[in-house]
Amino acid sequence: MTAAPPLTAPPSSDVSGVQRRTVSLLFGTQILGGVGVAIGITVGALLAARIGGTAISGLASTSALVGGALLAVPVTRLMQARGRRPGLVLAYVAGAAGAALSVVGAVNESAALLMVGMFFFGGGTTANLQARYTAVDLAEPSRRGRQLSLIVWATTIGAVAGPNLTAIADAVVVPRGLPELSGPFVFSTAAFLLAAVVLVLLLRPDPLLLARSVAPPPASAVRSGEREERAERAPQPRVKDRSGMRAALRVVAALPGARLGIAAVAMGHLVMVAVMAMTPVHIGEVHNAHDTLRIVGVVLSLHIAGMYALAPVVGVLTDKLGRRPVILGGITLLLTACAVAGTAGYDTVRLSIGLTLLGLGWSSTMVAGSTLLTDSVPVDSRPGAQGLSDLVMGLAGAIGGALSGIVVETAGYPTLTLIAAITTVPLVALALRPLPVVPATV
Repeated sequence: MTAAPPLTAPPSSDVSGVQRRTVSLLFGTQILGGVGVAIGITVGALLAARIGGTAISGLASTSALVGGALLAVPVTRLMQARGRRPGLVLAYVAGAAGAALSVVGAVNESAALLMVGMFFFGGGTTANLQARYTAVDLAEPSRRGRQLSLIVWATTIGAVAGPNLTAIADAVVVPRGLPELSGPFVFSTAAFLLAAVVLVLLLRPDPLLLARSVAPPPASAVRSGEREERAERAPQPRVKDRSGMRAALRVVAALPGARLGIAAVAMGHLVMVAVMAMTPVHIGEVHNAHDTLRIVGVVLSLHIAGMYALAPVVGVLTDKLGRRPVILGGITLLLTACAVAGTAGYDTVRLSIGLTLLGLGWSSTMVAGSTLLTDSVPVDSRPGAQGLSDLVMGLAGAIGGALSGIVVETAGYPTLTLIAAITTVPLVALALRPLPVVPATV
């Protein structure tokens, strides 16, 4: 695959204008993509249970998680070669195809088709995650945290609106002969395709290609000016092939800041998914079905608010205080969340506080870790390294979700929160490790 032709570097004022338009555009497509993901995920398990029984219901979300992680590989490879626009479009088209295939699975009552559909449906998540990196390709280093967090925050709108559209979606398609619970996937298909069309038409010039055209040579790359951030940007390795995961691994392995960024994102996601996934099961142990749904709705709503609502604040702190302090603050929040939730018993108020803190910890490690990764990697290698981060994050979440059920079944919910807290120890050690100071260059 040949690389896209280089762009002529425009004046800095034009770059600022492109950046503003890019962030505004991504904010809108992030809402569309968030609706598409949330409305499909909401009924995926229910549709799987109706077709194949309760035993396979959990495989629907697992397929989407794994698909979202693995699809990051071809998507970021395309971004590396051709820019952000074709990569994002590919991810959304894959998500739309997966949603359409899920409808076919529902029509034919085929669990196998549904699982394949959910795998490709994960492309919507891939696009949503990669959008946060697209938003900072042209951002000034001192504002990267804020601009990235704004795109993360936009996900809140779609995540909240999506589940509330499920009944409407079914009401629209069921009278037209499609089976129940297929309507949300029809809406997801439309949302993903609309997002893809908007990006094809309006994401011009491509922010990554433009960022490459205006980037100075590596030896004179502009640093953030913070002593801590200079320490986290080690000399950049020369890699002939930057398009694959193996090349991304070589780049990340040579950069302490990049290693910390990926570890923060992955471990924060693992802890969050593991504890969040089993909290409804824990609540259901002592409540009837009606009370369980009511309590879980409150607890998870507060958890989602913790994840997304304060993301812009986290972004400002990431820019003002530095990446590593916010990562360490996120770890502290995750540990506190595990302690509060793990000792709450069945107290709804304490569980709500614990899950809110869990969401805040995830937000901190996600925003600060993603920003640090972007800071640390040269612009030519960023898509591969960022794709590697999303791959590791997705697989970490899938592992955390899969093992959490086994832990709760054999040892209980408090033990799960204790183990989740212990898994952050390597991340703490990595975040506190002294790093060589690299002299600043202009």
